[in-house]
Amino acid sequence: MKGEVVYLYAFDVANEIITSRVQEILSEKPFPFEIRMDRTLPKDMPLYKPLAIAPNPLAGTLHGQPVKLLIRVYDVGVVTVMMRVGVEVKTLEELMPLHHPVLDDARTLDGIARNLCQQVADGLGDLMIGRSNFEMIPEAYTVFCLSDLDGQRDVNLWLRENRRAVAGLLSETAPERLSEAQVVEILRIQRSFENTDLVVVDWDAALVADLDGYVDDILYALELANLQLEELRVMDRRLDEYLDRAYKDIERPRVPFIGLASIPLRNLRRFRMDVTKLTDEITHITKFFGDWHLARVYLGARERFYLEQWRASVEQRLAQLDKLYSVAHTEANEQRMLILEIIVVVFFALDLWLLIRGK
Repeated sequence: MKGEVVYLYAFDVANEIITSRVQEILSEKPFPFEIRMDRTLPKDMPLYKPLAIAPNPLAGTLHGQPVKLLIRVYDVGVVTVMMRVGVEVKTLEELMPLHHPVLDDARTLDGIARNLCQQVADGLGDLMIGRSNFEMIPEAYTVFCLSDLDGQRDVNLWLRENRRAVAGLLSETAPERLSEAQVVEILRIQRSFENTDLVVVDWDAALVADLDGYVDDILYALELANLQLEELRVMDRRLDEYLDRAYKDIERPRVPFIGLASIPLRNLRRFRMDVTKLTDEITHITKFFGDWHLARVYLGARERFYLEQWRASVEQRLAQLDKLYSVAHTEANEQRMLILEIIVVVFFALDLWLLIRGK
């Protein structure tokens, strides 16, 4: 069997990147990334086009094979790194060690991806709005792509004959150890347009078989779902951290009659607007709806990555944030009204005292 293993890394580096002003990335002129329009995508379908560069292959090799690079920059504040290495094996079990890729010089692809992303982020500089303060931990995903199945021309028949080996590869588990129920679950999300192509999407890895050899469209759909997962996870952590800080700030004892400080209230309002905007942007970065093939691949990945559950978690915290903002705003108004009432009482008492003294 021949093909390649593709490693997808998504990094949340900022709230937003002004891609229209990006002139170069790692000293190379970026180009709008495009995929081939064929049966997988309607011709009139608007497709999001991030900026991309294809640097020279890595200096080191992986199992003696060069590692190709593709870096993309998305205006939602995400930098993705794609690494591709060719493979030729006799059995699927031989691909198992590639779940944890290490170059022949002992460097890990995860570390190289982090360094590349750091260089890209440093080069973007002021074009990043709201740079992330979190540790640069990527959302990683592995895709095993096969273009030659040792003469087999029907990939769906090949899958039926090798279903347990495929399930073992995707779950990184010896096939004989897997229960039948687990094999069924791993292979549950499948997409196929012709007998020559197939996609199986699991949580940590996917299998893409296309005897025509073109898989860039499928990889793009998987990358979009993967970066949305990264954005939602980071946003969920930010909301947890900010809500804890906001609760402590609101509950902090204050000087009587001063009321709620304007700075926490203003920060709370600004953060709520930022999160709402980001949620809308990452939700609408894809327009993959319908029965066409690439849409079904994306929707399958979205289901497998539990994006709806992550989005529900973010929306729940947004609701908490709205409630917190309302409580804070109400408290501020009530304390302002209390101050005004005290002032009115003081002036009334002063006026009464003046009247009595005059008499």
